[in-house]
Amino acid sequence: MNATRPRIATSANASHILVVDDDRRLRDLLSRFLVENGFRVTVAKDTSEARERCALFIFDGIILDVMMPGENGFEFAHFLRKDSDIPIMMLTARVETDDRIQGLEIGADDYLPKPFEPRELLLRLNNMLRRTAAATAKATEPSDKVRFGGYVFKIERAELKQGDEVVRLTDRERELLQILARKAGEAVPRDEIAGDDELGERTVDVQINRLRRKIEVDPSNPLHLQTVRGFGYRLLVD
Repeated sequence: MNATRPRIATSANASHILVVDDDRRLRDLLSRFLVENGFRVTVAKDTSEARERCALFIFDGIILDVMMPGENGFEFAHFLRKDSDIPIMMLTARVETDDRIQGLEIGADDYLPKPFEPRELLLRLNNMLRRTAAATAKATEPSDKVRFGGYVFKIERAELKQGDEVVRLTDRERELLQILARKAGEAVPRDEIAGDDELGERTVDVQINRLRRKIEVDPSNPLHLQTVRGFGYRLLVD
């Protein structure tokens, strides 16, 4: 069977699943079933072939048999987890609790014993992909606050706290922190920090020094609000 040949038309946005199993009949059945339910599918008969597929494609999830000749599914999952968080569903005829625990400890996201109902596999696969997508979205969404030292600055509210105590800031100090916090870790030029200030860049250094006296342990040797010589300033956050 040609693993990369499309069987039916599928959406370009469909999740791409790698099925790894040494049982050709099961590979074919799973591939056909998943394609009929809207997935793109690539198959591999063993982990060696799976490695080749992973070098060619980016997959959204892997359905991985445990018992295969040569390298088994546990070993391949352990290899994947060294530098990938791809969702892994493990399939096995072994139903011992220790085997399930071993798979989960390695980093598998789900574990389905054989024989199984295709509809159950489909439900578990969709749930696994949804959990991963939600976790990824949460991890990548911009945060409304930054932390540095013992401080937390809420960007939209322009509120700085040290523990439970609100640190009193002038309007201009709040504006400075907002500008720098929105580009935390980046060097921000003086003219951008100055904004519409009528006195321009000449006042930025003075305002920065005043702010340092409120947030730095040693304002003369700042750890968080750092000078980028000849350019501007940078806020280093935790």
